[in-house]
Amino acid sequence: MSERKADTAISDRATVGHPYETESREPVIGTNPTIRPGTIIYDDVVIGDRLNTGHFALIRERTEIGDDALVGTNVTIDGTSTIGSNANFQTGAYVPAETTIGDHVFLGPNAVLTNDPYPLRRDADLEGPSLEDHVSVGANATILPGVTVGRGSFVAAGAVVTRDVPQQTLAIGAPASHEPLPDSLCGGNAE
Repeated sequence: MSERKADTAISDRATVGHPYETESREPVIGTNPTIRPGTIIYDDVVIGDRLNTGHFALIRERTEIGDDALVGTNVTIDGTSTIGSNANFQTGAYVPAETTIGDHVFLGPNAVLTNDPYPLRRDADLEGPSLEDHVSVGANATILPGVTVGRGSFVAAGAVVTRDVPQQTLAIGAPASHEPLPDSLCGGNAE
């Protein structure tokens, strides 16, 4: 398990450094983390400063996360994903392997990103979505494999995003249609 520094708040009921193979390396976590009970962080993870987790968050191997991330209660980040700084993932959000997420991205409760275009039907390369900087994804929204959500876009609650969303666009409905971003949602996410 990783050495705990004086400036950390890591629960004794969290697992920081879960080996998944014999050659795996302990995770690297920056300063001032708050890691709550039930959280599991696998080996070969690199996380910046001021990580904050909810209870029972799961961060799998080969994931990289920037500074000031909030990984909420029951959030799962399946490994081999890259996440920028100031990420805010609310309760129950799911990030699959092979996903790229920029800075200042918000995932609402139970938002689901997917990476398998043909689950259990045929072999395919896994490709998670790509969420550019300042994207917000509402509660219970679903984003399909390989989709890019452009910078500053907003995915409405319950939307099912089946195709790329241009920058500064509102994606709404199932399947999601694209509308101009209302003035009240322009400007990106809070710093």
